[in-house]
Amino acid sequence: MSSKKELRIGLVGYGFMGRTHSNGYRRVGNFFPELEYQPVLKAICGRNLERTQAFADQWGYESVETDWRKLIARTDIDAIDICTPNNMHAEIAIAAAEAGKMVLCEKPLARTVAEAQPMVDAIEKAGVPNTVYFNYRRLPSVTLAKQLIDAGKLGKIFHYRANFLQDWTISPELPQGGEGLWRLDNEAAGSGVTGDLLAHCIDTAMWLNGGIKDVSAMTETFIKERVHTGTGEKQKVTIDDACLFHCHFDNGSLGLFESTRYARGHKALYTFEINGEHASIKWNLHDLSRLEYFDHRDESQERGWRSIHVTDGDHPYMDKWWVPGLSIGYEHSFVHQIADFLKALQEGKPCSPTFREAQETQKVCEAVLESAKTKSWKDTGVNWKF
Repeated sequence: MSSKKELRIGLVGYGFMGRTHSNGYRRVGNFFPELEYQPVLKAICGRNLERTQAFADQWGYESVETDWRKLIARTDIDAIDICTPNNMHAEIAIAAAEAGKMVLCEKPLARTVAEAQPMVDAIEKAGVPNTVYFNYRRLPSVTLAKQLIDAGKLGKIFHYRANFLQDWTISPELPQGGEGLWRLDNEAAGSGVTGDLLAHCIDTAMWLNGGIKDVSAMTETFIKERVHTGTGEKQKVTIDDACLFHCHFDNGSLGLFESTRYARGHKALYTFEINGEHASIKWNLHDLSRLEYFDHRDESQERGWRSIHVTDGDHPYMDKWWVPGLSIGYEHSFVHQIADFLKALQEGKPCSPTFREAQETQKVCEAVLESAKTKSWKDTGVNWKF
């Protein structure tokens, strides 16, 4: 019989993110056997009973609920994991915290700063463990970038540039709203690419390079009207299809960010490059097991970009997986985040990014949208102390 402590999970939402989180819970114990806690898939909650039951059967959840309030009220649930559209995050998270449950939430934290702040307040008042799934931090190559920067390998940072390019909304026949396309509905999502894609870029950037102080942005909505699945009628599209912004970081470096769902040929191209006085690094989600590194201190005849294949046992997280040379993938970032949450839980420490940390990313997103609207520079109000 296992001597591990059970962490009984109640998951809300059975879509794409529900699958990634469930996979993480199921695999973490196999590859991180030293952890004291073992997730138990106690209940899955969704509005459609038939689909929720099918999800439970597929992933091994013990029971189903169709009302998240009943899920939170259950005494056999320790942690609520929120995988819903963005407009539902706040109400569920606040209720869960007030009930004394741990809370794990998909990004972005909420639709707006004002909506997110009561979430932070409720979490901190209750003193419950919490984290937000900015999962790209947990890819070994990105974590290695953090280690190189923190070790001073790059020296003073001058430039940070990132983009996140997709192409799935180009067709004007694509509707907005509903279960599968809520990301195109501003009421459900809060924004378009800014909250969906740039939030990832911003979180990674501030984790690697410190706080973003001010921003100047532009956005564009290329297709002005789409049929809404809820009404069957054409309605105005109010999300941002594309967004570009530049910024100043607290450390004096300059940032340049771009995101769009109209970059034909790119399904999910997330890249970043960082230029310092001694060295530079660049990373590409399409080749996520590699980190490119250039060091000016190398001998001139040998100087050039090198490609680090991040698969060795002394690379971040990789001692838990296969033999050197064999890569892991996107889904492993969620296994790593859950492992880090469980480790933080047993050590009595916060698991970054916390709700408060994610609120700082929310501030940047909001400043970006306001800057684009007013065509002016905007201070973010970010206080980065993480």
